[in-house]
Parts: sequence; structure tokens; C-alpha cells
Amino acid sequence: MRFAVSLLMFICVASLIGTVLQQNQPASNYIDKFGPFWFSIFDKFSIWHIYNSWWFLLIMTFLVVSTTICLVRNAPKMVRDARSFREYIRGSSLRSFHHRVETTTTATPAESLSRIQQWLNSQGYKYKLRQDGESVLLAAKKGSANRMGYIFAHAAIVVICVGGLLDSELPVRLQVWLGGKVPITENMLISQVPESGRLSPANPSFRANMMVPEGSQTSSGVISVDNGVLVQPLPFSLKLNKFLVDYYSTGMPSSFKSEVEVTDPDTGKTFSQTIEVNEPLRYKGVTVYQSSFEDGGSKLELVGYPLVGAGNQAFDINAAVGKPTEVTVNSGAQQVPLAIDFSGLRVINVENLTGDEPPQPKAVMDHVASVTGSAAGAKNANLKNVGPSVQYKIVGSDGQAHEYTNYMLPLMLDGSSVFLAGVRDTATQPYRYIRIPADSDQSVKEFMDLRAALANPALVNEAATRFAAKNTNTQMQQPLLQKAAAGALETFSRAGFNGIIDRVPEPDREKVLGFAVPMIQLSLVELRDVVREQAGKPTVVRDGEAGQEADRWVQMSLLALANLPDYPSPIFMTLKNFEQVEASVFQVARSPGKNTVYMGCLFLIIGVFSMFYIRDRRIWVWIKPHHQGSELLAAMTSQRRTLDFNHEFDRFKEAFKRLAT
Repeated sequence: MRFAVSLLMFICVASLIGTVLQQNQPASNYIDKFGPFWFSIFDKFSIWHIYNSWWFLLIMTFLVVSTTICLVRNAPKMVRDARSFREYIRGSSLRSFHHRVETTTTATPAESLSRIQQWLNSQGYKYKLRQDGESVLLAAKKGSANRMGYIFAHAAIVVICVGGLLDSELPVRLQVWLGGKVPITENMLISQVPESGRLSPANPSFRANMMVPEGSQTSSGVISVDNGVLVQPLPFSLKLNKFLVDYYSTGMPSSFKSEVEVTDPDTGKTFSQTIEVNEPLRYKGVTVYQSSFEDGGSKLELVGYPLVGAGNQAFDINAAVGKPTEVTVNSGAQQVPLAIDFSGLRVINVENLTGDEPPQPKAVMDHVASVTGSAAGAKNANLKNVGPSVQYKIVGSDGQAHEYTNYMLPLMLDGSSVFLAGVRDTATQPYRYIRIPADSDQSVKEFMDLRAALANPALVNEAATRFAAKNTNTQMQQPLLQKAAAGALETFSRAGFNGIIDRVPEPDREKVLGFAVPMIQLSLVELRDVVREQAGKPTVVRDGEAGQEADRWVQMSLLALANLPDYPSPIFMTLKNFEQVEASVFQVARSPGKNTVYMGCLFLIIGVFSMFYIRDRRIWVWIKPHHQGSELLAAMTSQRRTLDFNHEFDRFKEAFKRLAT
């Protein structure tokens, strides 16, 4: 029993950890929270999925075995003791009881026996008689079910633990350890999974995940095991007819549900049902829960712009979420192959756009709330739906990958209409945003033309010449200023402001930037006019409100161009159009242990009630002949001699004396 209690304490501590620490999250989340060192230590104990860790299941097994042995050893004794009246006790033994009473009466032994039997019956006692010569022993008991409380309470621990083991990963892992099942670690279609990667449809217990896009049908779930997965066939097929989702004003989903069609392959029976978060589907012993929702392969139409070389020709990209896309970017001197993996489409993005942060040369818009996860309250006046966004990952020829998020529509930030383009190195980092100014057509076309012109030496020299001609008074200074402007534009295009001050001593950097930044900005004004002239457009108006807007556009372009060297993609993509396809994520479970746990809880309630509210009392009465009457000796006992028991004995003592008169 001491061993079982110790194991129970271990389980309580483990359950506390599993309750406080969110389970079954990606490893990167735990590395970010605890650091690599502690992650490696905690990972040895599998606290990320503690309820299915080998040591937790081992403790549960030992607890079941230990408590079962305890029950087997002690339950028969308790049952025999509860059924026994202990009628073979001696009179001398009764005199050693603390709660006893002795008296004599003029009534005959038969009359005394009759009176005591009537009183015991009225008080709910069961009794048994033993004749010993002329003497009679009357052994009575009440509340013997108290002993059953101990049996039910300990049996409840066994039953609940067995139910927990049935609903754990143990049945699946036993098939992996002993049944020859091998988790699949490669990408393949479910139809291509070999028999060693499939579990039996009669698997007694499992908990699988299943993602079904709208209009699709499936009859298999996926169970994660170690670093791979196993396919779990279902006794029916599930088709998602329609997925419905409602949103709060903050952009967070308020409710979502799935309209599904279930088909039984054995009978051909088909029926429809709506699955919601708290209203699962139950059929043929399997429960289907609405877990979450994902993108089911939305079709995307994008426009790509090269960010390397002097090319500015936009090109169309047709892709789908969840499917890799190969793109080749023409950088002028060479073709750059890219592998793009579109990971998500978010149709609604509600952001907290306070607009009170000044533009920064680097890491602009770090303060923007993450899409569909804004922590701002619903009544925040700055909340605004900024339209759809697309997320993707680009793997370069060097094997390095970065994650990107781009918005489809321009946003009004700090008085300027800009497109946000975010990038991050890993999923644990926040997105670093750059602002690309929108042109008069609400597109990035003019900015991309300006970027490409910066990579064209002839256009840069033309812009530098115009800048020098307008900002020098003598012809002798004009060549020097023209050369300085051309060099500054070339360095700025290649490395941003860091390239300009990289070799400048620290004390002189502010002075150099104070001269270089205005020169680059004015040169960009001239370069913009050159590009517009080549495209057959009029030059930009420099006066009035239109001139202020033109200056603001150039300033935003300057900041965006300064950030482009830190934007690792050789291509920029804008979302042109999309066809959204939703997918429901279901959790599919067969949990026979649930009913077992319910039964264990019932046992526990019965056991606790019996132990605390049913009091075991025993009474012995010896009746002996004495002269013309009889001599009476009575004793009373209980397992727990509480204050209530003392009061009950006092009442029994008074009643006993009245019976003797």
C-alpha cells in the first residue's frame, strides 16, 4: 500500500506538470521558452507529451498492479469480516472493552433476550444468537458496508488507471513494439502507405487527426508516433460538404462548424450531420470532434517582381496552398531557381494600426499585431480589417529557407499608402516588415521600376548628371558631384545606408549621412523622372499638394530601398486573386476507456460515501441466569471511535438500562 501511495504521488506531480505546461506543441515553441540546454534535459523525460511518456505509463502500470495485489490480498478478509457477526467472543473479553455496561434484572433470560431483540430490530441492527449452556450471546452489527467503501475506493483507482491506459498511446505503441508496425517518415499519399504503416480498423483504442478540405472525402486518420505517423482506417468515410466560420470584430474566429456526410461502406447507409466544437459526431464506436480549421489548398494568383538585376518585367504565378511551386527568376546574368512553398491564405486580417511609430531604416513595423491573433480588445478604435494576406516559404539554391507574409491590399500608415512585406528566419521570430509605397494605381509597379533603374548604370548616371546640374553653381564642381551621386546610388542600391558608412570612422558617420541621404533622395527624384520619361509618362509635379505627395513617396521609397538588402528573397510577390478552399481539422477517437473511467468514478463515489457516511458499529450482549432473574453484560465498538460514537454509546447505555428494569 505504501508503494501504491508513492506511485500515486508521482502521478499527481506529473499531472500537475501536464496541466501547467501546454502539451503536444512544436519543439521550437519549447526551445524558445526554455532554451536549448533545458529543452534537451526536459526532452529526456518527454514532458511535452507527459501523459504518453514511457515513464508515466510505466508508473500507471505499476500502480494498477500494486493496487490490484493489495485488493486481492485484503478484499476477501474485509468481506469475511463484514459478513461475520463475531459471535464467538467470550464474556471475559467483553469486560476489557472501554465502552461496556453491566446490570442485573429480575426478568428471566428469555424475557431479557426478547426485549433486546426488539430494540436491535428497531435500531436497524442485524444479530445472531449463540447458545452457551444456559447463557446466550447476542452478536449484532450495523454499517458493515463501511468495509466495502475501502474496496470500492481502491478498485476505483485500478479501474480509472486501466481506463487511462486504454485511452493512452499504449495500445498503438504495443503494436509498434510487438506488432511490426513502422511509423512513416517520408512524404507519400495515403494510398501508397505500406501495410506496416497501417493500423487495424479494429484497433481497440486510438486518437487520430484528420484534415478534410471542402468537397473532399476520407476514411483514414493519422496518428503521430515518435518522428513519424501511422494511418488509422475508419469504419466509415467522411465528406466535408461545407465549412462555416464566423469571426469577432478582432478577426478571431467566434465559431466554426462542419457540414459533413457520413457513409457506411458495410451497409451503404449515408446521413448528414453538422459537427461543432461541443457537438461531435458519434458513429460505430468512433467519435469525431471539431478540432480546428486550416487552408484546404486555396488557389492563388500572384504577380512576381524580380528584386535582383536591372530587369523589371513582372510575371504571373499560379499556385495552391500546400503545394510546392517552382519559379525561375531572371537576374540578368543568370537564372535563379526558387522553390516556393505556400503555407497559408488568410482572408481576414484585423490589425491594430495605431500609426504612431515613426518609420525606421530597419525592422519597420515590428509593432504590427500578428495576423488573426491581435491581442487588442474588440473596442479598440484602431482595429481595422486590412484584407487578405498570403504566407509562403522560399528555399534558395543554397538550401536556406525564410518565411514571408505579404498583404494583398495597401495599408494607410503614417499618412502614406504602403504595401507591407514581412520576413522572418524561423517560426519563433516575429516578422520584420518593410513598407513599399503604393503608386497612383495602388500597386508596387512604379517602385519596382525605380528599383530596377538603380541596377542600370546608364540610368543611374543620367539621374546623377541631372542632380549635379541642378545643385552646382560652377561647371568645375558638376563632374565631381555627378560622380559622387552616381557612386552613392550604386552603393545604396547594393548595401543600403550601411554600405555608405561601413568604412567611415564612427565619429564621422553622422556627418557623412547628413550629406549622403539628401543627395540620394534628390537623385532618386531625378531617377524617377527618367523612368517615367522612358515609360512615356509625364514627370512628377513638384509644386503644391501634388509635390508634397511626390516627396512623401520618394521618402518611403528611400526607406524601402534601404531595407531591401535585408530582404533575402530575389523576388517580391503580390497577391492578385484567390479562390479560397477551407478544410476542417477533426480529431477522431475510439476511447473504450471513457466508459471504464466513468465506472471507476462511480466506484470512487460509492467508496468515499461508504467510508465517510456509513459507520460500522457492533454490539455484544451476554445474558446469564442470575437467581430469579438474569445478569446482562453488553459492549459496543466501532472502527472509528469519534465523538458521535461516544454519544451513541451513551444513548445505548441509557436504553440498555431501561430494558433491564
